[in-house]
Amino acid sequence: MQILTVVAPVFGTNCYVVVADDGTCVVVDAGAGVAGPVRDAVTGRGLRCVAVLATHGHVDHTWDAAELSEAFDVPVHLHAADAYRLDDPFGTLGLGASHDPGGPLAQALASAGARPESYRRPERVEPFGGAAGEGGRSADVVLALGGVRVVARHAPGHTQGSTLYLLGAVPDAVDGAPAARAGNAGTTDSAAPAAAGGDLVALTGDVLFAGTIGRTDLPGGDDAVMAVTLRDVVAALPPHTVVLPGHGPTSRVAAELAGNPYLAR
Repeated sequence: MQILTVVAPVFGTNCYVVVADDGTCVVVDAGAGVAGPVRDAVTGRGLRCVAVLATHGHVDHTWDAAELSEAFDVPVHLHAADAYRLDDPFGTLGLGASHDPGGPLAQALASAGARPESYRRPERVEPFGGAAGEGGRSADVVLALGGVRVVARHAPGHTQGSTLYLLGAVPDAVDGAPAARAGNAGTTDSAAPAAAGGDLVALTGDVLFAGTIGRTDLPGGDDAVMAVTLRDVVAALPPHTVVLPGHGPTSRVAAELAGNPYLAR
């Protein structure tokens, strides 16, 4: 397995391309401005994309989902509790249907050559996740996507449908580069710190970052729910789990348990 990263020029969202040994791949978190580099990476390597995934429904993680879904003729998967956000990405952020053209999101989109009014909802959306159970979370869902096997683990708090995508191993040979480096927006890079093959990989979206966590003050966020997620979902992962977050550099669960003020024991 190989994991490639394209860093979106809007808010530095980390878009990951997870490549199986059979040449199939999935795209995770298609932020604004990644469609071109992702297409180049997939076609240039002779890969076959079988799905687009979103860790949650915020627009900085889904802006290019429609374009990639259409380009590769594949569905978009995300937790059912966040699917509604695709219909009105600005309104569900509390920005209103018309949004503020001078606001930070609109300005960031404009800087990348995108206009808020050009957003398109993906036509092929296949939500997963059932009713919430113990702890307010739905059960794990196994997504068999070509040669990529992903365990989708509900991790609400940042949004109602925030999800960790768990992969069984990282590459045996990786370059040690962080997922996001200054100045590499829109480029493709290997993404994983030095690790032994067999380590678990968690694509954490905006639930967990290196040294901090995602905000809970936006609509659908909840401090108390996030605290439970951090305790029962994140902290329960094996310590050597590689963390590939939605923004910023990679980490490991052990490092976050030791130094992240929201997780430190």
